[in-house]
Amino acid sequence: MRIGVPTEIKSNEFRVGLVPGSVRELVARGHDVIVQSGAGLGIFADDATYEKAGARIVPTADAVFAEADMIVKVKEPQAVEVARLKQDQILFTYLHLAPDAPQAIGLMKSGATAIAYETVTDAAGGLPLLAPMSEVAGRLSIEAAAMALRRPTGGRGVLMGGVPGVRPAKVVVLGGGVVGTHAARMAAGLGAEVTILDRSLPRLRQLDELFQGRVRTLASTMETIESEVLNADVVIGAVLVAGASAPKLVTRAMLAHMKRGAVLVDVSIDQGGCFETSRATTHAEPTFEVDGIIHYCVANMPGAVAMTSAQALNNATLPFVIKLADYGVDALARDPHLAAGLNVQKGRITHTAVAASLGFDTLEGARSFRVAAE
Repeated sequence: MRIGVPTEIKSNEFRVGLVPGSVRELVARGHDVIVQSGAGLGIFADDATYEKAGARIVPTADAVFAEADMIVKVKEPQAVEVARLKQDQILFTYLHLAPDAPQAIGLMKSGATAIAYETVTDAAGGLPLLAPMSEVAGRLSIEAAAMALRRPTGGRGVLMGGVPGVRPAKVVVLGGGVVGTHAARMAAGLGAEVTILDRSLPRLRQLDELFQGRVRTLASTMETIESEVLNADVVIGAVLVAGASAPKLVTRAMLAHMKRGAVLVDVSIDQGGCFETSRATTHAEPTFEVDGIIHYCVANMPGAVAMTSAQALNNATLPFVIKLADYGVDALARDPHLAAGLNVQKGRITHTAVAASLGFDTLEGARSFRVAAE
C-alpha cells in the first residue's frame, strides 16, 4: 500500500503522523511510504532521516494526497486537506467530529473512509489511541494552569504548591479517566490540594487506592460540581464520552461566583468542551478571560511537546496502521476494535455517538437538519 504522511498544518502543531521508526517498520513489510518534505521537522527529523528509514520524499501535500491509498495524520484534517481527499482513500487520524459538522460533511462528500483514533477500542473497553495523548494532555494541563495562575497572565497569583505557612492552590479535576488521573498526579506532586470528581464509584475507589489519601475523591453531582468549582483556584475539565460532545458541566452563571482570576483548563475542548464558555484556542494565543475567569482551551495541547507525544502516539497507532496497510478496509472486518474507529464511509456517518451528536448521519440528513453544507 502507498501510505502518505503530510505536514500537519493546524496552528502550532509540531507532531507528525509517522515517526521515522514507524516508516522503517512499514517499508520492511513491503509498503511504500510517501512523506511530504519537512513533515518531521517539528520533531527534528529531517528529510534525510526519513529517506534513511525508507520513505520517499515529495515536495507538497498535494503530491502526498494524490499518490497515497491511505493518509496517516495526527490532527483532524483542515478544510484544504478535506478537499484533497479522494473516493475510497483511507484517512487515519484524530477526527473529533462531534462538535464539527463542516468537517463531517466534507468527509462524507469526499467518499473517503475516515477512521478516528479517538474511537478505536481495546479488549478492556478502553481507548488505546486516545490514552497516550490523554496522558500527555493531563500532565500538561497542570503546567498550563500553573502559568495561567500567575498575575502577569491575569491569574490569582497563587503558587500551585504554596510555601510553608501559605496554603497551596485548590485544584478540582472533573473526570477520573486517563486525563484526570494524570492531571491529579501532577498537581499532587507539586503540592496542590486536589479533588477528583467522577460519576463512577468503582473508579473513585480505584483512585483512592492509587493516591493513598493524597487526593480527595467525590461523587460527581450537580451539587458537588458547583460547590467545588466555586471554591477552586484551578478547574481541569477532563470528561469524555467516546465520540460524543462533552457535557457542559460548568455554566456561565457559575463564573460570577468563582474566585476572581481562577483558571479553567478545558482538556475536553476537542469534543466541544465541558465548560459553557469554552472556545478553542491555540498555543499562540492559549487563554482568554470571561467574567474574570481565565480559560485555557488549546485544542492540540500535546503538540507543544511534539518529540514526546509523536513517539507515544506512534507506539499506540503503529499496529493499527500496519493492519490497514496489510489488508486495506478489510482490516475493519478482521479487527472489531479497529472497526470501532470507523466514523465515515461511503458518504455516511457510521459511528452512533458521532451521528447522535451531529443530528444526522448522511448528507441528505445534514440538509434536513439545516446544517450548511458549504
